[in-house]
Amino acid sequence: MKRFIALFVVIVMALSMVVACGPTEEPTPDPNAAETPDPNGDENPTDTPVSTPDPTIVRPTEYVPGDDGEIYEAVLGEYEAYCNAAKEAATIDERFVLFAKAEAYLLESAVMIPTTTQGGAYTISRVAYRTVPYVQWGNDDDRLKGLIISDEFITKEEREELKAMWEKAVAGEGTYDPAAYLTGKGHTINPNYTLTFSTAPVTLDWLNTSSQSDTEITVNCVDGLVEYNNLGQMVPCLAESWDISDDGLTYTFHIRQGVYWYTAEGTQYAEVTANDFVAGFRHMLDAKAGLEWLIDGVVAGGTAYYDEGGSWDEVGYKAADKYTLVVTLEKPTSYFLTMLTYSCFLPICESFYESRGGVFGVEEYAEASADTNTYTFGKSEDVSSQVYCGPFLIRKLQKDSEIYLVKNQNYWNPDTVKLDSIKWVYDNNENPDAYYDDVIRGVYAGITLSASTGTLDRAKADGLFDLYSYVSDTTSTTYFGGLHLNRSTFALSSGTVASPKTEDQKIDTHIALMNKNFRKALQYAFDKATYNAVTRGEDLACTNLRNMYTHPEFVQLSADTTDEDGHVFPAGTFYGDIVQYYCNKLGLHIDVHDGVNGWFNPEIARQCLENAKIELGDNVNWPIQIDVVYYSGDSARTAEAQAYKTVIEENLGAENVIVNLIEATTSEDFYACGYRASNGAAGNFDMFYGSGWGPDYGDPSTYLDTFLGYGQGYMTKVIGLF
Repeated sequence: MKRFIALFVVIVMALSMVVACGPTEEPTPDPNAAETPDPNGDENPTDTPVSTPDPTIVRPTEYVPGDDGEIYEAVLGEYEAYCNAAKEAATIDERFVLFAKAEAYLLESAVMIPTTTQGGAYTISRVAYRTVPYVQWGNDDDRLKGLIISDEFITKEEREELKAMWEKAVAGEGTYDPAAYLTGKGHTINPNYTLTFSTAPVTLDWLNTSSQSDTEITVNCVDGLVEYNNLGQMVPCLAESWDISDDGLTYTFHIRQGVYWYTAEGTQYAEVTANDFVAGFRHMLDAKAGLEWLIDGVVAGGTAYYDEGGSWDEVGYKAADKYTLVVTLEKPTSYFLTMLTYSCFLPICESFYESRGGVFGVEEYAEASADTNTYTFGKSEDVSSQVYCGPFLIRKLQKDSEIYLVKNQNYWNPDTVKLDSIKWVYDNNENPDAYYDDVIRGVYAGITLSASTGTLDRAKADGLFDLYSYVSDTTSTTYFGGLHLNRSTFALSSGTVASPKTEDQKIDTHIALMNKNFRKALQYAFDKATYNAVTRGEDLACTNLRNMYTHPEFVQLSADTTDEDGHVFPAGTFYGDIVQYYCNKLGLHIDVHDGVNGWFNPEIARQCLENAKIELGDNVNWPIQIDVVYYSGDSARTAEAQAYKTVIEENLGAENVIVNLIEATTSEDFYACGYRASNGAAGNFDMFYGSGWGPDYGDPSTYLDTFLGYGQGYMTKVIGLF
């Protein structure tokens, strides 16, 4: 799941994201859609219920973490119940409504607060509009083979003309050839693309990771069954064609013949076969690195195999012959094909895997992979530890230095590859002026301009802003802040990034964070526009704000749908409007739609705080200490952290809440506190703002499953559980 995305990574690599997936404009309103509920309407009361002391709260004599399961049930039990109900719904539309209700309960729990999405920032770039796959989910937006890059910056006017051409092509009214357009305007196309990275891949095994910092490299080197093109169309890839049974349970994929695996040096190794897809799927389940839950309840027998000791023979993923893959589902799944662009369905070369110590079987793999002397498959800095069947080969991968990919000269579909090389250069964001200078010199293709780093002002002073800048499209990725509900780590093992709290203050924070009104006070007090303006600038402070977890226009109803209370949502209603309806019913004073500061309400924040004080009684000592870790080497992230501290303390009062800004002097330490934490117990924070999620497939569960409990959901660790 790329898809667990570090905010910091995306900012550094903003150029590639600028041309990635996401709508180019707000969808045209559907006249048949439901009227958007007013967040201040009758169904959203203006008064917060009066609280009374909670007699169940007992202050312990020492700080001891609680039981993850008990905490989860108390905080997110209703959320999980509605998620499970959605999966049993009779129709897709009923499924969407129940997921929307679940999401309202997730938001109402106040354990996380959505902040922003990608894009929505001033950018100057040499990259042509929409020359990577256009899709809201999966890994395809990281596939860079189709990038068209000019040696010169593309002007505002040229970009608008390219956008108009693309929109016509999407509508079937022409073709989209940005290279021809740019050369006709006097541009020279550059076949080499250089960008930056701040977090090195920890593995070259695309099936043994759930982090974007790993897969954004490797997906450029391996192909799957299908892919999306830059017009948003799903097209065949290594599956030339496929058949779907009448009952929707069996998918038969006909694998393209004559496609081969190659070493990093370009030596042919073996032909790609249906067995390689089976091997990849089984290896993914064996590794249990966070991808396996994606197939829960989808592929027949898959969950039983990896989670319950079931037989592989019962798993619905088989090679009927050398070039035929047959997949059997648990039940008809309308979005199954959209899942296939994600890394969990990618192949591995079975024979190469076994030559590097790879074995099959959950327990067998766990034992074999523990011996790093004999198990060497996909070692991160050993490019020879993997073979590739995609458009590029990894020639070099050196941590804190450089990652270098070259075009696979034997690629089966060479006309789709517009680049000769891709190079990532390590950059920890400590010198934005130097990066800006490199962009101007043509080292990098573009830059997202930031107010906090001064690059926005520099572009204006240099005369580049007026001629070249544009506001990048927003995407379906959601960033958020997570509150740690069950903290046990207060310092890194190295002794750095340590909490200043006393033992009593640790108890105070834990009790307070377990109180919903206190969590809501933090939510409503968070002025996201002020927080965002330190990097975006005042005029774009709200442009990329997101107020719910799922993209509000991710899906919409195909038919009139009645919920369990008899409320009818008309056909065409967007998912976000359904979430808004249920948020209103729950008494949340928010607007869930994009581009507004939809949570910020200091008055209600203070009401919630007063209610929390009543409920908590004498069991806590005020002020409550909230630890927020930031990376001091990145001026933008430092400015954001300071903005968070300022708005929380100003709106709730420093006598009630103090935000401790704890410095991480390296990006590695920053990530270790939250993003790279292996589980909830390893998280070293009270609030962590450096995580995000990009959807894996075309269904709301791709977001919401991440907060399921008991190890089912990957993002529960961001709230300190499991």
